[in-house]
Amino acid sequence: MAEFDVVTPSVKVADGTLPTATGKALSVVALRKTYGDVVAVDEASMEIAAGEFVTFLGASGSGKTTTLMMIAGFCEPDSGTITVGGRDMTRLAPQKRGLGFVFQQYLLFPHMTVSENVAFPLTLRGVPKDEIRRRVGETLEIAGLSGFGGRKPRELSGGQQQRVALCRALVYRPPVILMDEPLGALDKKLRDQLQVEIKAIQQELGLTVIYVTHDQEEALVLSDRIAVMRNGLIEQFDTPRELFERPRTPFVADFLGAANFLSGHVEKHTDEHTLVRLDETGGLLKARRHELATGTQIKAAVQPGRLRAGAPGDGFCTGTVETATYVGTLVRAGVRVGSGDVLLRLEVPAGRGPVAGERVGVTADPEDVNLFADERER
Repeated sequence: MAEFDVVTPSVKVADGTLPTATGKALSVVALRKTYGDVVAVDEASMEIAAGEFVTFLGASGSGKTTTLMMIAGFCEPDSGTITVGGRDMTRLAPQKRGLGFVFQQYLLFPHMTVSENVAFPLTLRGVPKDEIRRRVGETLEIAGLSGFGGRKPRELSGGQQQRVALCRALVYRPPVILMDEPLGALDKKLRDQLQVEIKAIQQELGLTVIYVTHDQEEALVLSDRIAVMRNGLIEQFDTPRELFERPRTPFVADFLGAANFLSGHVEKHTDEHTLVRLDETGGLLKARRHELATGTQIKAAVQPGRLRAGAPGDGFCTGTVETATYVGTLVRAGVRVGSGDVLLRLEVPAGRGPVAGERVGVTADPEDVNLFADERER
């Protein structure tokens, strides 16, 4: 089965030692891939450190999976370079790259036991049998599968099968493990559980992981850094906190948290703040200081969870609560403001949430307000 080639390097290790990555694990420079007139990946560049968990995040067609496939060797780039541990692997076949791969489909050998599936890469590498047994046992224990070695894949749940697939990819400690939406086929509760387990394993073993997902929450939970992709381009490559709190483009602000956007212009600057006069309400919105010229038309972005509802007249605008939906720990409210064309989305703790029909003032901490020059002016 060719799908397994990527996790079975052709280099045999006679002494049973496992390779470990130090320093810079992977470097991608100006990677480009086209299909006819369609640019799937456009000059993507990044450096990933050893032991780092990096996620490619984006909607379908953003280029995230194509980038992963080029790193794995399943897809040949038109131009650019891929270096792993200082070695140029741009044109190497997948089986010669020595990278681990975990698919959404588990791709386990149905006729083999769990232990045999996990041992498969080591068997092909010529690792001694005693060493194989030790490593397989250790790896299954790390994944919480110590008592499952003798079972066949059909005797396991979906979550257990995905753990086996992960064990098979990490049993020989490849320099980089690639994961292509590995939790996509599981229900939410199990996905949440496995996210925690994958992150714990990655940190315990110091693994370098590149992960692909379209799920924003999953990316925020797992990642040290996230590459947000759109139309083949990397919009921003940063830490989860920086992406969420300091997005560099309106797309990132909206994609990571469904931000509220308000139009206005920069009225003036103080030593610490930028004051924005809003078009729709005429209110004055205070933001942390941005380097935008006075008079610049802008879009102000604020995440729903960073807005608060207070007494009418408080804050930068007043509106009427149109919807208030209880979702457990939160109330999600929609507040209609101005002439009625703008609906602000708020997320407030349950028990303190406004009710439909109530008039409220909307406030925001200046540190939570991001400003972007209106693209129509560029």
